[in-house]
Amino acid sequence: MSPAAANNDPPWLSPQLLGLTSLLLDSHQRLYGQPLLRAQGSRLAAQELFVLDRVVLCHDGAADPRFIYANRAALQLFKRNWQEMVGLPSRLSARQQHHLDRRQALEMARRQEALEGYGGERVDSQGRRFQIRNARLWSLLDEERHYRGQAACFGNWWWEP
Repeated sequence: MSPAAANNDPPWLSPQLLGLTSLLLDSHQRLYGQPLLRAQGSRLAAQELFVLDRVVLCHDGAADPRFIYANRAALQLFKRNWQEMVGLPSRLSARQQHHLDRRQALEMARRQEALEGYGGERVDSQGRRFQIRNARLWSLLDEERHYRGQAACFGNWWWEP
């Protein structure tokens, strides 16, 4: 049993995810020169990030990356619960015909370490399409600047007809 399950904490408050939250927020601050959140302290920041009204997602640094974090807004938009979203290959957030465009944008964001104004089509768990606009993508870089994955944040989206 995980420590989070032992004390009834939700998964995003587990020690591992508190570290990821810190990495996500520190990387954003370093790359954009401004905080994503106002909260201080790992548990408070993790809670604030989870309930943020903007979508926040991140995937690991694998060749075929998998989601390692999704806040409540992301779970609602993609119509998945935590267990369905975390671990899902992130390419499955887009229809197959958009995989190349998505992969190229993610690679550009990785080379530049941060990218603003990203947009594209995504799909929820039921196949319903939606457009995102003005997303921020940034690399998750640890203190030694090793690449650990990528994060995205956006609040501008709409359903396709």
